[in-house]
Amino acid sequence: MKEKRGLVRVVRRENGEAALDLTGKANGRGAYVCPDAECLKRAVKSRALDRALEVTISPEVLDRLSAEIERRESDE
Repeated sequence: MKEKRGLVRVVRRENGEAALDLTGKANGRGAYVCPDAECLKRAVKSRALDRALEVTISPEVLDRLSAEIERRESDE
């Protein structure tokens, strides 16, 4: 269990597309991922985000998510 503010949020918007939500305030169904490359790798492999949001996450969103996690890891 981690604090929500420390996690990265992905949201399914009203139009059915998934997007990265860096503010944590976007409307829509959200799913959280810990800011760790291994955690993201496991989530992608198990399709956990796809299941949580009930939509297929596009490669572009996964790339942005990966870049955000890398940025956060380098800030630590």
